Amino acid sequence: MAKKPSRQRVAKSRARRIKRPRTHRGLPARAARIAGGDSQRAVEQFLYRQAEILDERRWDEWLGLFTADGHYWMPASEEQTTGDGVPNIFYEDLDLMRVRVGRLGHPRAWSQQPPNRTSHIVSNVVIEREDAKTGELVVRSKFHVAEFRLDTLRHFLGRYRHHLKRTASGYKIALQRVDLVNAEGPYEYVLQYWL
Repeated sequence: MAKKPSRQRVAKSRARRIKRPRTHRGLPARAARIAGGDSQRAVEQFLYRQAEILDERRWDEWLGLFTADGHYWMPASEEQTTGDGVPNIFYEDLDLMRVRVGRLGHPRAWSQQPPNRTSHIVSNVVIEREDAKTGELVVRSKFHVAEFRLDTLRHFLGRYRHHLKRTASGYKIALQRVDLVNAEGPYEYVLQYWL
């Protein structure tokens, strides 16, 4: 009659068969999946976080998502291929964005009395290009922003195109292009903030 293996032996045998989660440069398994190739999920999480930051009006934190030479660009028409030297709804570098933050937070900013409230929804995130050597990505997505102020609800819809750079502290925005579907729509007051 054959001897039954001890419980300890069975447990050791099972432990050898279980695959251990791989790591990437010492990162935990989940972070390793993101750093080692799951760019899609990492980019989605970045865009969702940006949406939350904008909804919560954490302007300084939002500016921190941009590279030092980053731009926020909302062209007047979809056909535009550059924001330089042509009419735009917005074409701002970090300095101009900081000026706008100052205006938004000023106690006499009539357009924010009372302040607006927004809700950003981001979807259909697609990585168009990814350069593994430089860590640069081009990402397109769709958005819907609802804004409520003075008993009025406005909707803004369109497409984002982000040029992102991977850094040690996460993704940074080199360019955020915003193409509004309803750019020509009639509005009672101008857009004071970013979508």
